[in-house]
Amino acid sequence: MEKIKGYDYGMPALEKSPVTLEDLSLLKKTLLWTDEDDKFLKLAGEVLKDQTSEVLDLWYGYVGANDHLLYYFTKNGQPDMGYLTAVRARFGQWILDLCQKPYDQDWLNYQHEIAKRHHSLKKNKTDHVDAVPIIHYRYLTAFIYPITATIKSFLSKKSNSQAEADAMHNAWFKAVTLTTILWTYPYVNKGEF
Repeated sequence: MEKIKGYDYGMPALEKSPVTLEDLSLLKKTLLWTDEDDKFLKLAGEVLKDQTSEVLDLWYGYVGANDHLLYYFTKNGQPDMGYLTAVRARFGQWILDLCQKPYDQDWLNYQHEIAKRHHSLKKNKTDHVDAVPIIHYRYLTAFIYPITATIKSFLSKKSNSQAEADAMHNAWFKAVTLTTILWTYPYVNKGEF
């Protein structure tokens, strides 16, 4: 596979995503993505940037309260706190990247890297841990709802109007759906994505 420069944060070179920019464009078209979504997603990033820790507290509380989700961060039934901490930092950066980074080839390549880190292809390797070897596909897609529903109150805290909060939330929902689609690539047989 072709290697390209690291996405950010001093990362090593990443594999080029098998999903093309044309595929990405068609996915966005299917999601009814508009220029307004770009605008409101960037605004959501501004609104969320100083609330990221609180968002992660809520999400991590949700995962921690559900043994079937916490399971993916365990070894021999015990949570790996170092692993959870490392993933939390990346999850916080994902919130900002989702809203503020251009959806270009570098972004697409990084989404493919994230996809592999959920799948047995690379799960545990980034953090050199020995947790369960895969996050099952069903939870990637099921997580779209809680990640979308719970962000609404954070967007509403700093928006100028309900219409603005709704527009940011709608753009967030499309972006979360898009990234989840990209993250499921390794779970699909070749030629079926």
